[in-house]
Amino acid sequence: MALPALFINAVALLVACSGALVLFITRLHAQRAMADLAMRSEERAIDQPMLFLDTRTERAHRQAYRVGFAGLGLALALSWFSTHV
Repeated sequence: MALPALFINAVALLVACSGALVLFITRLHAQRAMADLAMRSEERAIDQPMLFLDTRTERAHRQAYRVGFAGLGLALALSWFSTHV
């Protein structure tokens, strides 16, 4: 394997790890937000309206998932590119 291909693969690995880390942290944050919402919902009376996540939190989760999966896709493209160099 040539040195440029090895360097491109190392960059792809770095991008993949950072994308996976973003996805992992986002999933943890989403689980904690849902657990907090469930805890607050149990404390409410049955005749009160349901609680939902606010739109900013949902939007932030969706954006973080997009960034994480884009990182994984970029890493895959870089890895594929390194085999053709």
